[in-house]
Amino acid sequence: MSKVVSAAEAVARIPDGAVVTVSSSSALGCPDLVLKALGERFEAQGHPRGLTTLHPIAAGDMYGVKGMDHIAKDGLLTRVLAGSYPSGPSNLPMPEIWKMIVEDRVAAYNVPSGVMFDMHREAAARRPGVLTRVGLETFVDPIREGCAMNAKGAAAPIVSRVEFGGETWLHFPNIVPNVCILRATTADERGNLTYEHEGAYLGGLEQAITVRNHGGLVIAQVSRTTAAGSLRPHDVRVPGHLVDLVVVDPHQKQTCETPYDPAISGQIMQPWSSFKLAEHGVEKVIARRAAMELKGGMTANLGFGISAQVPRILLEEGHPDAVTWAIEQGAVGGMPLTDFAFGCASNADAYVPSPQQFIYFQGAGFDVSFLSFLEVDVEGNVNVSKLGKKPYLTAGCGGFVDITAHAKKIVFSGWFEAGAEIALSDSGIRVAKPGKFTKMVERVEHVTFSGNRARAQGQDVLYITERCVMRLGDGGLVATEIMPGIDAEADIVGASQGRVRVAENATTMPASLFGDQPMGWTP
Repeated sequence: MSKVVSAAEAVARIPDGAVVTVSSSSALGCPDLVLKALGERFEAQGHPRGLTTLHPIAAGDMYGVKGMDHIAKDGLLTRVLAGSYPSGPSNLPMPEIWKMIVEDRVAAYNVPSGVMFDMHREAAARRPGVLTRVGLETFVDPIREGCAMNAKGAAAPIVSRVEFGGETWLHFPNIVPNVCILRATTADERGNLTYEHEGAYLGGLEQAITVRNHGGLVIAQVSRTTAAGSLRPHDVRVPGHLVDLVVVDPHQKQTCETPYDPAISGQIMQPWSSFKLAEHGVEKVIARRAAMELKGGMTANLGFGISAQVPRILLEEGHPDAVTWAIEQGAVGGMPLTDFAFGCASNADAYVPSPQQFIYFQGAGFDVSFLSFLEVDVEGNVNVSKLGKKPYLTAGCGGFVDITAHAKKIVFSGWFEAGAEIALSDSGIRVAKPGKFTKMVERVEHVTFSGNRARAQGQDVLYITERCVMRLGDGGLVATEIMPGIDAEADIVGASQGRVRVAENATTMPASLFGDQPMGWTP
C-alpha cells in the first residue's frame, strides 16, 4: 500500500490536542505545504484544536515561506516551544505567530535549540527529561524568565532548578510529541527518505524516532518519489519504518528565496573566486579584527550578523580553508553563506545532523565562537534574544545559549552605538555624529549570555565594536584596544555613560584593518 497521500489527507490524521514536532530551520527544510494544509483544515473544519508545537529551529521565514504562520490561529495553537521564530526587518509586517505571542494568545517559550533536540532524545528513550547546565543564569533559568515569552507561558513553567550530585542543574521534564512533520528530498515506496537536495539534515531522524517510540504519526514532505529498492542504503537518512505518510511538493524551496542551488547541498563545489567578498565598510573592519583571533587549523563556530562576514575576510586574505567552520544547522567546513542563505554552506566537508552538532557545541569541542550582540551591560551580559519594542526583529536565542554555555573563547561583534554616523578612512575611524543610544547599557533586556557565569568558568570573552575591543574583566567591561581616530574619553567612556572603562595600557589597533587591500592575515 502506497504511503503517498495529499497534504490534506495527511493532516486529517492529526487529532485534537496533539503535540506536533516540526523539523525546519527558517525556510531550510521547511515542510511548508503540510503546515499550510494544517491551517486550511482548521479554517474549514475547526479541527484539530489545542495543538502544542515543538520547533527546535524556526519553521518559515518572512520572505515567502510562511511556516509557523500557517498554524498561528486562535483555537488551533495553544502552546508553542521554539528555539527560534521567524524574524526580519521592521518594514515587513509582524508575523502572525509574533502577534499571538505579544498579545498573550498562546503560551510561548523560547528554548535553546540544542536543549530542544535533547528533549526529543530523552523522550524517545523514555528517560526522565533533560538535565543540563545550558542556560544557567540566563533567561532560560527559572530565576529569570524560565524560557517563558509571555504571561501564559510564565503561568505554565517548563523548566526547574534542581540539585543533583552536589551541583545545580536545569531540568526540563519530557514533553512527548505524537506527530512529527519533517522534510526530505526523495521518498521511495516504502517511505525511506534521502536528503540529496537539502542544505542540512537538521533533526528529522531524532524527531521521527521520538514520535514512533510513542506510537504517533510521522508525516514526511518530499519533492519526488522513486521505486522501492532504488535508493542507496547509505544515503537513507530516515528509514521507511519510521514514516507513515508521504506528501509530495515538487515546488518546495531549498531555503529562503532559493529554489535550488546544488552547491548548498554539496552536489557541486564552487571555485573560491566565485564567492562575494565582504563589502568595504565599518562592519568589515569589525570582522577583520575578529578574524585576528583565528589561527590556522582551528575549528570555529559562527553566528548571524557581523560575525558571518569573518569567513569572507579569510577568503580575501587568500586562506579560505585555513579554518573549519561549524554551524548549528549541521554544515562543517566550506564557506558559510550569508543573508537569506544563512544556515547553509557551500563547499562543505560534511553535513552533521543538528542534534549531534549541538552535542559538540554544548561540550565545547570547538576553539572559538564568533557571535553578535544587540546590547551588552555592565556585567558583560549579552542580549540577542529579545527586543521589546519590535520583538520580531530578533529570532530568539536559537543555538546561542547552547554554544556559549561552555565555549572556551567567545568573540562578540556589534555596534557600540545605534544610528551613529561613522567616517571611515585608510587611517582609522571617526565618529562624525553620535548615535541615538548606546548598546552598552546598565542592564540588558534579556540575559542570553551571562557574564557572571562566564567569569566563574574562566571563559575568554571579547566584545569587538567600531570603536574598541572590550574584554570581560572582574570589574566589568574594559576597553583594551582602541580604533585609530577614536577619542577614548568621549567616544567610549562618555558615549557609554561611564559603563566602559579604558585600560591604562590600552593599545591602538593596526592600520591594516582599514584599507582596501588585504590586511595580511596568515594561518
